[in-house]
Amino acid sequence: MTEIARELMIDRAAAARRRIQEQIAEQVRELGVDGTPLEQVAGLSGHEFLGRWMQPEIPPPPAIAVLFGMEWLEVSEGRVVLALDPAQWMFNPLGMIHGGVAATLLDTALGSAVHTTLPPATGYATTDLHIRYLRAMNVETGRVVATATAVHSGRRNATAEGRIEAEATGKVIATGTAGCTILRASE
Repeated sequence: MTEIARELMIDRAAAARRRIQEQIAEQVRELGVDGTPLEQVAGLSGHEFLGRWMQPEIPPPPAIAVLFGMEWLEVSEGRVVLALDPAQWMFNPLGMIHGGVAATLLDTALGSAVHTTLPPATGYATTDLHIRYLRAMNVETGRVVATATAVHSGRRNATAEGRIEAEATGKVIATGTAGCTILRASE
């Protein structure tokens, strides 16, 4: 490939990326997914806050969940179940779904499972995320389901474990654990 052809390819990719990002930003604004002001959720427990997304009249969940097409299937105390349909735009260079998609899905489910255990005015941040990939995920895998459970939720730290399974076959795609630091407004 000549240097000119390479530069043209890089320019085309950058222009496409800008158009995609602008389109996503526009769609997210139209959905009203711009984050929830803290004063609106300060009195809600994590379970109450996340449980809102199980109700169709509530605005959609965070933009990352909308972008990846995550569907909230269950939100209960200490447990969250999400689903995702793998898509071609998620491919890595080898034609499989990029491992970061599974990591993002598990991080969302694991953190949310921890969040459901927290009282009002309390947040969390992932401190570590460990993923074990057991098999490749591709478009033919079909819809996948991530199930996460809070294992420990203490005053300063929490942990959760989870897995992603192919919905049609029950085959495990990946497992994961996460540690979270608890963020209390009073501290």
